[in-house]
Amino acid sequence: MSSSVSQLGGNMTFPYQFVLVRDTFTTAFVKNLIVVLVWLVLSYINGTLVATFFRHQTFYEDPRYILFIHMVINDAIQLTVTITLFVLSYIFYKINVSFCCFFILVADLHHQKHPHITDLFVTLATESLSFFHESVFCLRENVFKDPILANKRKAFDIIYFSCVFLTLVFTYLRILFAARALSTEKMSAQRARNTILLHGAQLAMCMLSYISPSVEIVFHLIFPGRILEIRYANYLIVYILPRFLSPIIYGVRDKKFRKYLKMYLLSKKVAHLDKDDRV
Repeated sequence: MSSSVSQLGGNMTFPYQFVLVRDTFTTAFVKNLIVVLVWLVLSYINGTLVATFFRHQTFYEDPRYILFIHMVINDAIQLTVTITLFVLSYIFYKINVSFCCFFILVADLHHQKHPHITDLFVTLATESLSFFHESVFCLRENVFKDPILANKRKAFDIIYFSCVFLTLVFTYLRILFAARALSTEKMSAQRARNTILLHGAQLAMCMLSYISPSVEIVFHLIFPGRILEIRYANYLIVYILPRFLSPIIYGVRDKKFRKYLKMYLLSKKVAHLDKDDRV
């Protein structure tokens, strides 16, 4: 889930407008079809990687592959949850405020962001109990409505983004220089550099979750009336596309894992052909 719960559905209203805008049935169907197809493709890829890992004991002895498969399983679970919520947001347009608060806090934890628990405390102190029995469109700005909380979120997002960005730049430059110095072969150095750049691109897309609300505002000013498309594009780029890069960076590009992955796929193909011959 995103920090603003914008990924819970493409049929969103712009945070600073009070007119709810919904997709047409055809548009909603196409958007949901795309994310479900993406989920099926990624689930097949992740399932193949997991099966390859558990079929070969040689991976059990290397912490690098253990961490890799842990990341793959975590990505698969996270992707399943986020796409399920995306589809449900089109079925249940409004939900209870209490459930919405829960989803928002879980979303922050899911994306390793600081959970804005203080937002909940401020809302509990400023809103009446009847407010938590109402049904709203599950957007952070519709639940945590105090203007002070909005300014606090912007400040925290800017601070987090700046710290993570500077840390990543510093770390990746050092890794890049170290890989170049240790690699005696030109092809090996280039491969290490490409892996680092791919990983950096993946993390950069994930980092956009810190500033995605501000980015949406900017694009809404540039493309007025296109907030639904902007939110959907943001959902795909920030929360879906990085999941495609993980198997490529850590699985397919690794020589050892790629070798066993080919063996697994080939064995499946042979088994399928044998089954057809018996039929």
